[in-house]
Amino acid sequence: MAQDDIKGLVLDDSGQPLENAYIYNTNSTSHAHTLANGSFILENNQLGDTLNIGLLGFEKAIITVTNTHLSEGLEVSLKAKAILLDELIITEQVSALNSVAKIDLETNPVNSSQEVLRKVPGLIIGQHAGGGKAEQIFLRGFDIDHGTDISLAVDGMPVNMVSHAHGQGYSDLHFLIPETVNAINFGKGPYYANKGDFATAGFVDFNTKDRLESSEISLSIGQFNSLRTLGMFDLLKNNKRSNAYMALEYIAFDGPFDSPQNFNRLNLFGKFSTYLKGNDKLSVSISHFTSRWDASGQIPQRAVDSGLITRWGAIDDTEGGTTSRSNVNVSYNALLKEDLQFKSNVFYSKYDFELFSNFTFFLEDPINGDQIKQHESRNIYGFNTQFIKDTQLGNIETKLTSGFGLRHDQVDDVELSHTLNRNETLDYLALGDVNETNMFGFINAEFELNKFVIAPALRLDYFKFMYNDDLITPYETQAETKTTFSPKLNVFFNQNKNLQWFLKSGIGFHSNDARVVVAQGGEEILPKAYGTDLGAIWKPFPKMVFNSAVWYLFLEQEFVYVGDAGIVEPSGKSERYGLDIGLRYQFTDWLYFDTDATFTHARSVDEPEGSDYIPLAPDFTLTGGLAINDLKGFSAGIRYRYIDDRPANEDNSIVAEGYFVTDLNMNYALTKNLSFGVVIENVFDTEWNETQFATESRLQNELNPVEEIHFTPGTPFFMKGVVSYRF
Repeated sequence: MAQDDIKGLVLDDSGQPLENAYIYNTNSTSHAHTLANGSFILENNQLGDTLNIGLLGFEKAIITVTNTHLSEGLEVSLKAKAILLDELIITEQVSALNSVAKIDLETNPVNSSQEVLRKVPGLIIGQHAGGGKAEQIFLRGFDIDHGTDISLAVDGMPVNMVSHAHGQGYSDLHFLIPETVNAINFGKGPYYANKGDFATAGFVDFNTKDRLESSEISLSIGQFNSLRTLGMFDLLKNNKRSNAYMALEYIAFDGPFDSPQNFNRLNLFGKFSTYLKGNDKLSVSISHFTSRWDASGQIPQRAVDSGLITRWGAIDDTEGGTTSRSNVNVSYNALLKEDLQFKSNVFYSKYDFELFSNFTFFLEDPINGDQIKQHESRNIYGFNTQFIKDTQLGNIETKLTSGFGLRHDQVDDVELSHTLNRNETLDYLALGDVNETNMFGFINAEFELNKFVIAPALRLDYFKFMYNDDLITPYETQAETKTTFSPKLNVFFNQNKNLQWFLKSGIGFHSNDARVVVAQGGEEILPKAYGTDLGAIWKPFPKMVFNSAVWYLFLEQEFVYVGDAGIVEPSGKSERYGLDIGLRYQFTDWLYFDTDATFTHARSVDEPEGSDYIPLAPDFTLTGGLAINDLKGFSAGIRYRYIDDRPANEDNSIVAEGYFVTDLNMNYALTKNLSFGVVIENVFDTEWNETQFATESRLQNELNPVEEIHFTPGTPFFMKGVVSYRF
């Protein structure tokens, strides 16, 4: 009997196209995934064959092939349902680990942009400036600071800031309202051709929802003058071709500090999506975020030990800042041919930042103190494109993904100055304008050879850095350019439907601050990172998923611009290797457990043994929790995170203390529309230091400086109540 292709379309129960649904012919074993517009082409079908069509979070459809399907095609609607781990089939997923992250997100939702980042297995964050500054990030033996070695994006729009006033790669994710997040895609290591600058330890992409299941208003009130209001409003109900919604978030928080943080943040987000002819998709999102705060800063341990201040006190309580970001992002996905997809987005961001800090107190200026101001005003323009072609190379199923894009930053008045009491500038330490451009192109191939998938890739990046120093009298544009190639090779082996092995390898890079680049005459502009991962994703039992990876990463140069001091610290070559382990277990439909552990060895290569520690690089982290999901209207979650003691300086003579902190949330749906909840951070009232640094400082009454741990205390027991209404 002749074997024919079936052309089809997979939709959800409201008529919206579903991407990455899996179609499998149980007779011929041919398979396919749906494209962004919900379409697919399945080869080698005969009359009477059985097709299984499924997607995580939807009820599976079983279809018997008829003459109509062979001649006219197939349209299937899948009904949404709760996501369950036992329905996950490893080899049916485009990315099994990202599917696991989606289960994590569904079973234990988040209510802050910080918690969204914590959904990435093995990622630890810390806040140390009054709630308004971007979080400090730890991943794979990196103190990533605010983003020097991790690439962050929202709907294809970059979060990282190049040549930022506070530090290279600075990533403020606070403009993202967590309830708008639909999926989190992440990858560890420099193995992904569509990821460039900063993607050395890894990348995280957040995708926002196209539509709301229902409108919602929510109010949260708690200790320390904590307040959060949320409104999410569906603007086009029951429209199958178009969706639109708006979300508003307001947060206020004083914190437990002796000097209140007076923190507040306002977020606005709107998104419109529509399906055009042929299910081509157009999306437009607009957002605005503004924030201000006061901060007690990092305090020296000796000041607390002597009784000069409490753990919640301050040496200089005039620290703080303001920041804002407005975004416009337009996305367009189209099917150019039956085997050729086109995906693109164009974005613009307007960003302003001002931060006052004092890390050394009276070390440099014993009269006025050492307060510094960091300021900038930035415009970002850019676009990304991807072409995805499914083809055959002989008898080999082949998927080719290629793309190119641009990012251009215009940064005015990048300032580092010595200030007094926030309102008096004593001296300009640095002031100028940055103009930075990154153009890139990449190609990635996936060859399917029986149980193997072999995926070689190549990326090309071009950078131009320009800086105008306003502190130099004669006008001069300092400029440097650099081009770099980044090859990758990933191999996957599907041993069976629930066991996948992988070997990933690749070269990545992180860029340096433009001010450093031009000052050095173009030396060490784009130091490379060389990495490899060997691991597996395994589902040994229907309700358990286990993932593991051993990995190695070598950096040519940990070359860091320290924005706080306006200096360059080249720390030479480094190497890291380690083990990542993750476990998920679904005890019942409503009880879900997850945990992730990382073991890492991180050292500088060129330094003698004993003086080769990388400051603040963690060598063991543990995160996880237990979630109850809708047990007769009751939901709850307990989450824990642990980071061990770690060196705070190169010879480990100063140690940053580890901590184990546990959070708890509970929620009860009184009716279908109305729910009440309680959130408790640090439920056991652990005394812990959220961020720690080895810093040399001098207090006003001291003759000589002292180098020791300076820390920001972690939040004590902190309870808040939440009420939500859906309509």
